[in-house]
Amino acid sequence: MALITGASAGIGAAFAEALAARGFDLVLVARSADALAELGRGLAERYGVRVRCEPTDLADSTAVSRLIQAVSDAQLIVEFLINNAGFASHGPLQQIDPGLDHRQAMVNAVAVVDLCHAFLPGMVERDRGAVINVSSLGGFQPAPYLAVYAATKAFTLSFSRSLAGEVAGTGVQVQALCPGPVTTGFFDDLGTTERAVGQTLTTEQVVARSLRALERHRPVVIPGWRNALAAQASRFLPRRSITAVAKRAVGPGQHAQQAARPSVDERRSG
Repeated sequence: MALITGASAGIGAAFAEALAARGFDLVLVARSADALAELGRGLAERYGVRVRCEPTDLADSTAVSRLIQAVSDAQLIVEFLINNAGFASHGPLQQIDPGLDHRQAMVNAVAVVDLCHAFLPGMVERDRGAVINVSSLGGFQPAPYLAVYAATKAFTLSFSRSLAGEVAGTGVQVQALCPGPVTTGFFDDLGTTERAVGQTLTTEQVVARSLRALERHRPVVIPGWRNALAAQASRFLPRRSITAVAKRAVGPGQHAQQAARPSVDERRSG
């Protein structure tokens, strides 16, 4: 069974479609109960898989424990975990509600750790399974006006690399998926002054490349060759220059305070 957070739309929904097509039963997690129910019904009808919907706000400090308990009570075995839920606040830090950034850190980073703690040990014990943690091209560099988002994605990237090293030699894989811009409207919602830097892909392209890379045991995946080059450039160019480019790309524009749509899960830029 596969558990997918942020499953109601965007990359999460694309993962749900792809895995259902491969015969996986699903646990779908997102805030939107109606969107989850509609997606679940469609997948069950098209592919004949079992789908369990768990409307959950991962920013809630007790949400993950309640989700884990629900999975345990249903006696479900999670063999595939996809930590996809995430959102961004946008603007100068002093203009962003501290509570919003706290919620962002809970969803983007803390929930990822908690869910890996919950399900990775069982995979290792069974000697099979996979975890995909969705990071971002932004995890390779600082991003003024997206400071918490970039930092949490850098955390997810490092965390996933470390876990991949821990499970090397077992039947378990851990992947950090680091998309660049994706056709979900993420940057439009943020009100940035320019289009995102990088190669824009569809959610289906991102998911297909992630799953193909999993078959090849690749622990870090950056879909799109231009995005891969951009990630490498951050290793060699002066950090000040990288920061300046990112600042121009995601400047506050007309919305010089905060943006947090989608609030937890519905869209992803990477």
